[in-house]
Amino acid sequence: KLGLGCWAVASMDFSEAEPDAIKLRSIKNEKTFTVPQQDRLGNCRSVKEFEKLNRIGEGTYGIVYRARDTKNHEIVALKKVRMDKEKDGIPISSLREITLLLKLRHPNIVELKEVVVGNHLESIFLVMGYCEQDLASLLENMQSPFSEAQVKCIVLQLLRGLLYLHENFIVHRDLKVSNLLMTDKGCVKIADFGLARAYGVPLKPMTPKVVTLWYRAPELLLGTKTQTTAIDMWAVGCILAELLAHKPLLPGSSEIQQIDLIVQLLGTPNENIWPGFSRLPLVGQYTLRKQPYNNLKNKFTWLSEAGLRLLNFLFMYNPKRRATAKDCLDSSYFKEKPLPCEPDLMPTFPHHRNKRAAPVAEGQSKRLKV
Repeated sequence: KLGLGCWAVASMDFSEAEPDAIKLRSIKNEKTFTVPQQDRLGNCRSVKEFEKLNRIGEGTYGIVYRARDTKNHEIVALKKVRMDKEKDGIPISSLREITLLLKLRHPNIVELKEVVVGNHLESIFLVMGYCEQDLASLLENMQSPFSEAQVKCIVLQLLRGLLYLHENFIVHRDLKVSNLLMTDKGCVKIADFGLARAYGVPLKPMTPKVVTLWYRAPELLLGTKTQTTAIDMWAVGCILAELLAHKPLLPGSSEIQQIDLIVQLLGTPNENIWPGFSRLPLVGQYTLRKQPYNNLKNKFTWLSEAGLRLLNFLFMYNPKRRATAKDCLDSSYFKEKPLPCEPDLMPTFPHHRNKRAAPVAEGQSKRLKV
């Protein structure tokens, strides 16, 4: 369990005479006291109980290591929380991620096992279930692309994870192939919840600067103040199309170009197909090209009618009419041949992520720097 003693601190300083001593000031009487050594980690374990194997990546909010838990010898991923610019405690993005992940338990959601800490209060690590690869690296390094049966297997797992999230009133807000991990058993897991939010009714305004540009829904690009699960579903459409085409569908280099690529593919939006479109905050800043055609069929000439219907459903301009995760799971596309393969038949490269990262150097300490 997450111990509040790890960071629920009113104020703190570090004594020069005793570098590792933690001093707290009581909110009640303003007196300062030193935290006893045995209590300084609260209910959290020390990161010293993990053996560092290698560094496997670096995301927006932290560095990720592959490590071994010395208590049970389990291989895990250790995500070091970035504290570069933080003076007043843990970043809000990490707090959100921790709070959400501790509540979530699903086969297609990455598992947060516990939070551990180092010698200093700014050394905080998330202990995650380890996955051997991410889809972006797989796509980049595969000698032959995924078959359609394999694409269906991946997307079905993504949709099951998303259905669970959305039923629990959580919108991910940063779905992309690099945030989809895969185990050596072919199990796909949604990862990186740094931008995820819990939502309710009525919807509250959220920042529109979310979702990596290539996967960003048109309502976000046009400055919508309210965000729904529909922004995740647009990203699912982009991921499905990328897996089928073996390359990103809408690789814009700017927000203006991203909108233009969407219009080129789907046609120019209007009030008839998207009620409220003309009142979106940023519509007046763009001059959209006049393009009356939907070109998805020309882009995917070999795709079945059911596949095209699913893509069109995911790429509805009107967020209220866009496919939900349940709609997609019920799609006939996943019931026609080629049928989705079983996860354990997916091509995997068990040590692929490890090869990309430098192993611990000879003679270097295998303990994590804390």
